[in-house]
Amino acid sequence: MENITWMTNHSGKSDFILMGIFSQSIHPILLCMVIFIVFLLALIGNIVLIFLIHSDTHLHTPMYFFISQLSLMDVMYISVTVPKMLIDQIMDMNKISVPECAMQMFLYVTLAGSEFFFLGAMAYDRYVAICHSLHYSVLMSRRVCLLLASGCWFLGSVDGFMLTSITMTFPFCRSREIHHFFCEVPAVMKLSCSDTSLYEALMYLCCVLMLLIPVTIISSSYFFILLTIHRMNSVDGQKKAFATCSSHMTVVILFYGAAVYTYMLPNSFHTPENDMVVSVFYTILTPALNPLIYSLRNKDVMGALKKILNMKPVNQENIK
Repeated sequence: MENITWMTNHSGKSDFILMGIFSQSIHPILLCMVIFIVFLLALIGNIVLIFLIHSDTHLHTPMYFFISQLSLMDVMYISVTVPKMLIDQIMDMNKISVPECAMQMFLYVTLAGSEFFFLGAMAYDRYVAICHSLHYSVLMSRRVCLLLASGCWFLGSVDGFMLTSITMTFPFCRSREIHHFFCEVPAVMKLSCSDTSLYEALMYLCCVLMLLIPVTIISSSYFFILLTIHRMNSVDGQKKAFATCSSHMTVVILFYGAAVYTYMLPNSFHTPENDMVVSVFYTILTPALNPLIYSLRNKDVMGALKKILNMKPVNQENIK
């Protein structure tokens, strides 16, 4: 039996084979076109949102700073998996080298882990803005925001480095076929011929902590936010606070729900087909939905967009 480890996985013979989602589809060409359109919408939506936040001074607040970071993550997140998946389908290729697989896994886990913590930081920002509005500028200063953002990126990177380095050092002596459309940790681990039960337990514990810390922050923040909203005398203030928080909670439920299914449910709940469907949901659909969630229900963002769209006609009139 040939054990192929990280040190010997650099030859063409050791390439993994991504079975992909198109092999499960009755209409692969149609599915490819749909995913391509969603991919473009996600890129355009998130890039436009980042541009609006950085170009409009009214959006230079901690809340929009975190939203811009989330949009940047979504652009990177969807770019890690979808382009290769589409190119492989068009070129009729399905191989990925071990270094490429490791890089894809590291970027994916890093971005996912960072987003966990960013959603917690965004909940804390809303808590301070609503419950401690008089001290908001001090508690959420630019320095504090940069420290929180740096911490989220750092913790996500640590998680990515740890899971990727351990996963890719296991010997892979079974089939080289990954029943997924990218190198997700659980899918790759199924190819190992060694006992991975201890590592799976540690990974489960790591994911629990990665979810538990942000969820605790989010739950506590929204508990106090709801109490504060309930005590508000202003109906407009209640509506504005609820609209802002409901947008964030929608994103939290979408992202965390998929993560719980992927990393915390027992193997008996998983099948390759279901795993790919859930992965499509949070790697492709969620990045496309986030700009819509944060823009369509947000008057400030829509106002900034209208200002940009009306800029050109106004300038032409001034020239005349």
